Amino acid sequence: MTSISELRELGVSDLKQRERELAEQLFRLRLQKSMGQQEAAGKLLETRRDLARVKTLLRGYVLGTEAPASDTKEAADGD
Repeated sequence: MTSISELRELGVSDLKQRERELAEQLFRLRLQKSMGQQEAAGKLLETRRDLARVKTLLRGYVLGTEAPASDTKEAADGD
């Protein structure tokens, strides 16, 4: 599981790449679960949550409620 603080350190392009990777992994895990592999069930939940965290950060960047990683230190100093 990836923490939100670790994800905030990544840039926008890294987050988009991570989003693609997690979406592919989620697809594979759903396929495994449908084939009856029990170990995929726990990993499926963790992957869904990680994907949601990444999408939340990306949406925050679009709306302007979150500052990208390069601006994070400057924004923290300005407060």
